[in-house]
Amino acid sequence: MLQLFVKDETNALSAGQLEKALADAVPLLDACRAGHAQYADSLGWLRVEEWAGEQKRAEIKALAQSIRRKADAFVLIGVGGSNNAARAVLRALDPAGPTQVLWAGNTLSAWEFNRLLEQLEGRQVYIDCVAKNFETLEPGSAFRVLRQYLKKRYGEEEAARRILCTGTPGSQLDALCSREGYAFLPFPPNIGGRFTALSGVHLLPMAVAGVDIDELARGAAAMEQQLRTQPAGENIALRYAVLRWLYGRKGYKAEMLSAFEPRLAGFFQWWQQLFAESEGKQGKGLLPVTGEYSEQLHSLGQFVQEGTPLLFETFLDVKEPGAKDSLVIGGTDVADGFGYLGGKDFWQVNRASFEATRAAHSQVLPCLTLAMDRLDAFHMGQLFYFFAFACYLSAELLGVNPFDQPGVEAYKQRMFRALGR
Repeated sequence: MLQLFVKDETNALSAGQLEKALADAVPLLDACRAGHAQYADSLGWLRVEEWAGEQKRAEIKALAQSIRRKADAFVLIGVGGSNNAARAVLRALDPAGPTQVLWAGNTLSAWEFNRLLEQLEGRQVYIDCVAKNFETLEPGSAFRVLRQYLKKRYGEEEAARRILCTGTPGSQLDALCSREGYAFLPFPPNIGGRFTALSGVHLLPMAVAGVDIDELARGAAAMEQQLRTQPAGENIALRYAVLRWLYGRKGYKAEMLSAFEPRLAGFFQWWQQLFAESEGKQGKGLLPVTGEYSEQLHSLGQFVQEGTPLLFETFLDVKEPGAKDSLVIGGTDVADGFGYLGGKDFWQVNRASFEATRAAHSQVLPCLTLAMDRLDAFHMGQLFYFFAFACYLSAELLGVNPFDQPGVEAYKQRMFRALGR
């Protein structure tokens, strides 16, 4: 199970401050466990069973199997909450399935799109356009290009059999699928995009790629049970949310999520969207930034150690190595000055770097550590549920709606006018 630790040599919080804030937040924890009535149309993720229960997972796995029979390249068209969770898991776990998942609709770069089309040459292709409202430019334009690409390669009838759309029933996308004969998968009506990690939106591409979605759901359900039963003083999601709130009141305006495992870089993107869109309203919220170590120790590390004291840091720590996490460094072959590394495992070296960094950073800023046993499907499921629930709590502490994103519309309106919509 996940564990949360605090290491802060700066003593940013006075004695008893956290305990008092936790005691004051007990009603909030109870309210979020039950779900606020005003957010009823956004809380489908709160109970894992609703969208990742056994029956739904069986249906997803059956669909994934049928897709794998048709294709060795599955293109997910989507942006933000429509693709971040699946990308996070596939990058972290690197499943060895026969069908590769590729991404489109998350950029307007012609260079990236041409590169994708080159990757599809000589492969059997299936596409899934994920768009809750089918009004966003990136997936809309990508769907048009890829739809026409499939028609040119396979003919209109066979192309239609290789197209799946995931959207809102009754939407423009649903009507398009009905007219053209494309398969249609309902987008969960009671979940916003960035909270859909534990639903068919993301479980399908994960299953297509070969991820054990049963284990992912099992981990999420275990975390749900933990957070529903842990007392407020021990509840790790409440402690994390309250610590973020207290640090914000102390003048820390940014949180850096850091890890010494490059495979978590995709998860960083999911986390960043979750907190930026959920909290960044009414002049409030912490700026979510990320540190990909050890590489960025040679850039951001300088700022963290001696720059403007505006952030605190949360480390993601994987405690146990996986099957591919061991590589022993050979003994001295030439006088290179690194003789002290002979016989050491890179896992050991990486952990030494992590421990040293946390010790150094905690001298100048508060450091939290969220530790997981292993980097696998079970623990990825735990991370998704933990951060979703903690974000709900954190936004409520700030007094903002966790589930809307009105600021995102500002650039869209200007962009649509410029394009003649």
